[in-house]
Amino acid sequence: MGQKIHPSGFRIGITESHKSYWFSDMRTYPKLIEEDYKIRHFIKSTLKKANISQIKIDRKLDQTEIHLYTARPGIILGKSGSGIDIIRHEIKRKLKITNKIRINIIEITEPDKEAILLAQWIAQQLEKRIAFRRAVRQGIQKAHKVNISGVKVQISGRLNGAEIARKEWVREGRVPLQTLRANIDYAYTRAHTIYGILGIKIWLFKDEKIKV
Repeated sequence: MGQKIHPSGFRIGITESHKSYWFSDMRTYPKLIEEDYKIRHFIKSTLKKANISQIKIDRKLDQTEIHLYTARPGIILGKSGSGIDIIRHEIKRKLKITNKIRINIIEITEPDKEAILLAQWIAQQLEKRIAFRRAVRQGIQKAHKVNISGVKVQISGRLNGAEIARKEWVREGRVPLQTLRANIDYAYTRAHTIYGILGIKIWLFKDEKIKV
């Protein structure tokens, strides 16, 4: 089971929570799902350099709250602190959202503990034409410095420009994918290199939330 299902979806209600908090009837449900997707896609494409790990959406009557978990809040705020107002205005204008929008920024003090940020860092190294084994080794070292119990990194594609695509993975420590009480942070991203797209998957085992 640990190899066949998304680690976060597998643990919703146990160690993981939903990324969106709202309730709707069946008529407006598809519209709100699409709206959530568009908000996340817009923010990720607009603030690529802000190192955003999570985007949580909370709807309350006529207000939509967006919580941004970022390692670089200064990029979002801007020099004069008006960055949030600009983002809010652009979301309402481009996505045609009628609800009031409130944006909260939560700073991540240890970005190397976030799987998506670590995966993006490895992708940046691969795009700079650094050998994939060296990039993976450095990524694992960054995870160990912040006391991660176990880490698994998998890279797929034309590794180092090889003619035939393949898949390689490295694991250090304990990564119990089938243990529901294990707090597993999983992320997937892509590296766009000159010889093709490489897929990067990372599993971080942080701790066990439910002690037995």
